[in-house]
Amino acid sequence: MDHSRVPVLEALQKFRLRGDVSYGPPGHRQGRGVDPRVAEIVGLDVFRSDVLSLNGLDDRRQSQGVLSQAQELMADAVGAEQAFFSTCGSSLSVKTAMLAVAGPGEKLLLSRNAHKSVVAAVVVNGVEPIWVHPKFDEERHLAHPPEPDDVRRRLEEHPDAKGMLLITPTDWGTCADIQGVARVCHEFDVPLIVDEAWGAHLPFHPALPPWGIDAEADLVVTSVHKMGGAIEQSSVFHLQYDRVSAEALKQREDLLGTTSASSLVYATLDGWRRQMVEQGHELLGTALQRAERIRVAAGELPGLRPMGEEVVEEGLAASFDPLKIVIDVRELGISGMQAAEWLRDRRHVDVGGSDTCRISASITHGDDDETEKILLDALRALVDGADSIERQPPVHLPESSVLELEQAMLPREAFFAEVDHVPAERAAGRIAAETISPYPPGVPVIAPGEVITAEVLDHLRSGVEHGVLIPDAADPSLETLRVVRQH
Repeated sequence: MDHSRVPVLEALQKFRLRGDVSYGPPGHRQGRGVDPRVAEIVGLDVFRSDVLSLNGLDDRRQSQGVLSQAQELMADAVGAEQAFFSTCGSSLSVKTAMLAVAGPGEKLLLSRNAHKSVVAAVVVNGVEPIWVHPKFDEERHLAHPPEPDDVRRRLEEHPDAKGMLLITPTDWGTCADIQGVARVCHEFDVPLIVDEAWGAHLPFHPALPPWGIDAEADLVVTSVHKMGGAIEQSSVFHLQYDRVSAEALKQREDLLGTTSASSLVYATLDGWRRQMVEQGHELLGTALQRAERIRVAAGELPGLRPMGEEVVEEGLAASFDPLKIVIDVRELGISGMQAAEWLRDRRHVDVGGSDTCRISASITHGDDDETEKILLDALRALVDGADSIERQPPVHLPESSVLELEQAMLPREAFFAEVDHVPAERAAGRIAAETISPYPPGVPVIAPGEVITAEVLDHLRSGVEHGVLIPDAADPSLETLRVVRQH
């Protein structure tokens, strides 16, 4: 296929050259009605490019096939049989993918280290989750993806499960054996969905971890805004084989997705695909070299421990994305959250993620010598200034077994049940009616339907005291918890 073509961008360019005036949405009339104070900050071209696909980029009959052409090019670029663009982010795409495989009341295997959006999907879709627990790294206090044997064991226990959702790479860059998991799923004749939100770049350089489609997954969801070059909420479904119906996927996406899709998302997805096909190997090769320099330099600083290929060598993960700079800061006597706040306040550097133990920064093809220097200078300053950071009460880190809570009710039933709000001191032994996720990374410690334990409460409340953000709890202070009412 001709990957110099960018159907959405070409249609947008023609629209602007024609000088069409649209009398439907969006109401700002290609920027004519925008408050100049907004345009001064955002830029008028954003509004000039904000065009409906129907009666804008394409005609009412969609006879030009603008979007379908762009999607065919995307599929060809990454080796998928079909690709579908989504403008609602992968949080919604994952819900759609799950619903395309398992309906209400049906079973679906899920990695328990899933993002809160997956738990939300379980509640919204009404599927019965069969949790597959991750491989826990006690020394790093880190969850890596589950292994094929873990999936096999759960499928043997639940032969009526409709499929598996695997999350890889994790927020911290560790990756699953996708091919191994896919082959186990296919032995049981069920599809593998891969939530590869952090992996949109993987098809475009051989030094990166295996890409889900190449590794025999049936349906792969990517967030191109995370490691790619499209704007926020840019997501793509990639499909192959016949275990997931393309028709069902489109129907479910239509059910959950927006009817006002953003041309800005479509256009930037289209342009990023062209860039990666034409220049991706070179751009990502440069980024890989840059990331390695940063990792080596950070490792030479006292108190910083960057994570790298040793997690693979230790048998904890199948592979590792080297573009993730994950640095343990505990030897500085501070938490990752404190490090992140200090870097923002003192150096105007915003890291991509932080938790009790570490910070992370993603290196992409968009980085250059200046951003490399800024990050390293900031890390050096952090090391020098760590002694001045006020010590906070420590977060109590439990053993991994403590985090594997009993599922006493289906998440949907618990979430919509009659509830009580009880003091934290009386919450142990009660069934949670809410999701509680330290953010970032946004992996729920407690999901609806799980039995709350004193050990997990101690972990979460010590985190709040330390300054952990828990935005989804009814009471973010965790002085009270939302639990299923007892009858």
